[in-house]
Amino acid sequence: MTTNILEKFDAAAMLAQVQDWCAINTGTGNIEGLAQQASKLVGAFSTLPGEVELIDPAPVTAIAADGNEFEKPNGQHMVLRVRPQANARILLTGHMDTVFPKEHSFQSLTWLEDDVLNGPGVADMKGGISVILHALMAFETMPGASALGYDVMINSDEETGSLASSALIAEMARGKLAALTFEPAALPDGTLAHARGGTGNYSIIITGKSAHAGRNPHEGRNAIVAAADLILRLKAMEREDITVNPAKLEGGAANNVVPDHAVLRFNIRPKSTEAMDNFDNDIKALLRSIESDHEVSTHRHGGVTRPPKPVDESAQKLFDLVQKCGAQLGQKIAWKSTGGVCDGNNIAACGVPVVDTMGVRGGSIHSPDEFLVVSSLTERAALSALVLSRIAAGDMH
Repeated sequence: MTTNILEKFDAAAMLAQVQDWCAINTGTGNIEGLAQQASKLVGAFSTLPGEVELIDPAPVTAIAADGNEFEKPNGQHMVLRVRPQANARILLTGHMDTVFPKEHSFQSLTWLEDDVLNGPGVADMKGGISVILHALMAFETMPGASALGYDVMINSDEETGSLASSALIAEMARGKLAALTFEPAALPDGTLAHARGGTGNYSIIITGKSAHAGRNPHEGRNAIVAAADLILRLKAMEREDITVNPAKLEGGAANNVVPDHAVLRFNIRPKSTEAMDNFDNDIKALLRSIESDHEVSTHRHGGVTRPPKPVDESAQKLFDLVQKCGAQLGQKIAWKSTGGVCDGNNIAACGVPVVDTMGVRGGSIHSPDEFLVVSSLTERAALSALVLSRIAAGDMH
C-alpha cells in the first residue's frame, strides 16, 4: 500500500484548493469572511460520508478599555461526523481563522520559489485543512476503513484561544481513541511539536477614586499606581515553570486628575499543571493585597485558556505510530517540545492522545513572510492517511 499511496492524491487540486481558500480573508474577527470560508468547507467536506453541519459559536466576552465587559462575535464552526456508531473513533481538528484582519496589508499570494508559496494562512492552516480532507478521501478507499469512525472539527477562533469552541472541542474529544490536529509542522523540515506548555490571558480591572491632583490628591486612590505595583508583583511571580508577560496597561485621565480606572492585560505560560494551579491560587491572594495596600477594588476577567500538554505513555504511542508510518513513506519524523499552544492542548486535557502538528511543512507563521512548502500537501496527506489506516487496523487499541 505504501508504494502507491501518493498516487491517491491530486497535487494540483490540493494547491488550487488552498489558493482559493487563502483568497478569502478569515481574520478571527471577520465574521463575513469566516462565513464564506465555512460555506466552502461544507461543500468540500460533503464529499466524505457522514453529516456536515455548522455549529454556532459559544458566547465569549472581553473587556473594553473602559473596563466594561462586552460580547465578542465569532464565526460558526464546521463539524463532520462519520460512522458515529463505530467502536473505534478518532478526532481530526483544524481552524479556518487566521491572525490577519481584513484591514491588514498581507492579503495576497506570491510564489517565492517553484515549491514555496507565500500567503496569509497557507501554512496556518488552510494547507492543513486540505491535508485533512484529502487524507480522509484517500483513507475511505483503503481496506478496513469502515472499522474506524471519525469526527472532524474546523473552528473559527483558534487564533484567539478557542474560547468560542472549547466546549465543542471537549464534547467531540470525549471517548475518542486518539486525535490528530493539523497545525503546521513545528519546523520546516516536518518536525512535530511534542510536549507543550499552557497559556492564559487575563484582564484586571482596577477601580480607585478620582480627586484633584493639586487640591486634594490625598483623597484620591490612584488606579494607575495600583496597576504599576501589580505589574511588578506579577513579574516577580515568574519561576522556572511559569512566565508572566504584562502586555498592556490602559486607563488614566488628565494630568491634574488622580486616575480612578485602569485595565491591566497580561499573559502567563505555565509549563506544568501544577504551575498553572499554583498561579491561580497565588493571584487571588495578590489581588487581595493590592486592594488592601492601595484601597482600590479589582475584578479579574479571563484565565487559563489552554492547559499544559504533557506527553504520557498513550500519547507517545501515537507519536511512535506517526514516526513508523513516516518511515514507511521515506519521511523522517522527529519531534521537539515547544512553548507554543493550540487546540491540541485542549484535546490532551480531555485525556485523549494527540499529535497536533500533522499539517503542512512551512514557516514564518503569524507574519507576512508565512510560507507553504507546496509538495508537503501530498506528503503530509499520505502520512495522515497511512496513520488512519493503521489506527483502523488496531494499532492504537
